[in-house]
Amino acid sequence: MGKVLKDKRILIIGGSSGIGFAIASAALSEGARVTIASTSEEKLRGALDRLGGGESATLDVTDEAAIEAFFASSGSFDHIVFTAADWGPVEQTEFSQTDLKAAAELFEVRFWGALAVAKHGAKCVPPGGSITLTNGMAAHRPDKGMATAAAMAGAVEHLVLGLAVELAPIRVNAVCPGAILTEAFDNVPPEFRKFQEARLSKQLLPRVGTPDEAAEAYLYLMRGSYTTGQALRVEGGWSLKG
Repeated sequence: MGKVLKDKRILIIGGSSGIGFAIASAALSEGARVTIASTSEEKLRGALDRLGGGESATLDVTDEAAIEAFFASSGSFDHIVFTAADWGPVEQTEFSQTDLKAAAELFEVRFWGALAVAKHGAKCVPPGGSITLTNGMAAHRPDKGMATAAAMAGAVEHLVLGLAVELAPIRVNAVCPGAILTEAFDNVPPEFRKFQEARLSKQLLPRVGTPDEAAEAYLYLMRGSYTTGQALRVEGGWSLKG
């Protein structure tokens, strides 16, 4: 398809690390004009140094007023990608021991943050442009102790369906990554790490994925001008076996 993203203006929220950083790097290599956003100015500076280009914006997606103000002055974006995540509350615990306050916090960034970005960001996206969110395989293959995470990931995927209808002809999609080796994986609880390692040994592609591999799905959804309302799985065959 050539360099379809050349000169396109792309906002990647969560672009200072992990999958978001890989998307930013790949988009820059295609000649896109990339802005990465995060809550941490320090991480943004480091990411821009490593990228060797692009722009940055400090943005807290849990603050709707800040999101509204950002998009009011940002100018237009051809594509908005949302990879921001807060892994702090993710723990595998017995359902009877679920901390409901912590469970609610799990939705703050990945669901409510994404919804706020879509609400205000859609005003800056032209017809045919795209918004791409991120859910997770817990929506499709939940494990014991992950009921809340499954609900959150499923909520994001269903939000995509609703927004695809609501915002058309802006295209709205999601990527559903499996186990991807990012910086966040270093900080997950030991029990969750052991679960992932055991699961990976049984899936069709018995290894962890890389951020670059996951990034390809987001790049397609930006390029794919006839694709909307979809969730692409990048998960090594987890949903088929293991």
